[in-house]
Amino acid sequence: MATTPVDRRRHALDMQIRESLTGKHLVVAEEGFEIKRSLPHGHLAAVGAMANELKLPALLGPACRERDIIYALILARAIRPASKLATSRWFKDSTLGVDLGVVGISTDEIYSAMDWLYVRQGTIEAQLAKRHLQEGSRVLYDLSSSWMEGTHCPLAAYGYSRDHKRGKTQIEYGLMTDVDGRPISIEVFSGNTGDPSAFVNAVNMTRDRFGLKELIMVGDRGMITRARIEATRGLEGAKWITCLRAPQIRTLIDGGSLQLGLFDETNLAAITHPDYPDERLIACRNPDLARLRANKREELLVATEKELERVQATVLGHQSKHPIALKVGRVLDRHKMAEHFTLEFQDENFNFVRDTNSIAAEAGLDEIYVIRTSVSQEELD
Repeated sequence: MATTPVDRRRHALDMQIRESLTGKHLVVAEEGFEIKRSLPHGHLAAVGAMANELKLPALLGPACRERDIIYALILARAIRPASKLATSRWFKDSTLGVDLGVVGISTDEIYSAMDWLYVRQGTIEAQLAKRHLQEGSRVLYDLSSSWMEGTHCPLAAYGYSRDHKRGKTQIEYGLMTDVDGRPISIEVFSGNTGDPSAFVNAVNMTRDRFGLKELIMVGDRGMITRARIEATRGLEGAKWITCLRAPQIRTLIDGGSLQLGLFDETNLAAITHPDYPDERLIACRNPDLARLRANKREELLVATEKELERVQATVLGHQSKHPIALKVGRVLDRHKMAEHFTLEFQDENFNFVRDTNSIAAEAGLDEIYVIRTSVSQEELD
């Protein structure tokens, strides 16, 4: 027969009376214990529950010591990003280290486990592709870089630094995700690899490794260039979504194919052009983007003027025309503002002034963004 809360309290009171009559001394539980140390757990339990829901442990590989280490590193990366050494020391201060048996782990064990994971990379990526991609899927791809210390990485090379670390070698890596941003694969390249080359690798990898014949690659205008598009045209089933550069947009406007007056009544305009066969161009007008670009341009113009004034004060009466031009060129190149200034050089100095016509011409495009795609309206409206 089920007991009620009243019955349970009555039973507990009877037990207390019985214990007291036998001579036992009863104390309040809170007064009988002293908390010396506690380990944080709630946030770890939440992340662990989500990882299990995503079936992350099984995705990593069969149960083993290496998998426990990698699993602990991934959860730690989500909760408390740090270096491998700092993470190994942190394990003792959380229930994660105890639960997965990684308290006191050495960096040698960590790197050995990472070697184990690297061998499984292809299998893991194939499982992710099977889970999240199908024929005709859109995949997102981008290339990033990290600067390097040391001299022993075989992929380290000098290239375009997104971190603006001059004089540092770097590695590059391309990340592919599905349309919702879930990672599918990552590939590491030499530090001097250009975006277009990485993009071609991504297309080939998606087709060859994942067995997809119909796919839509989405990338920025620096990656999916005209040359890459021409190369992609020869791949059956490969399509793309990218955008036009400012000079290409200016050409459309100057030729009358894109009329800015269209945007007085609508915020989107779809057009075609013979320079882009079998493609659609979707132009959008965004006032917020215009304000952002105008503010950024003004900041760069002001910063350029301040540096040019410093160069003026430094070289006045001390250098010939050629060294002055080199100093000025470095300033203009740093801020990418060369087209917006008119320069006049003398033997011992120079003058500069903003090119208002050039600035106005660029400002006229601030609101306009043009998507370029080979995907038909039936596939993607």
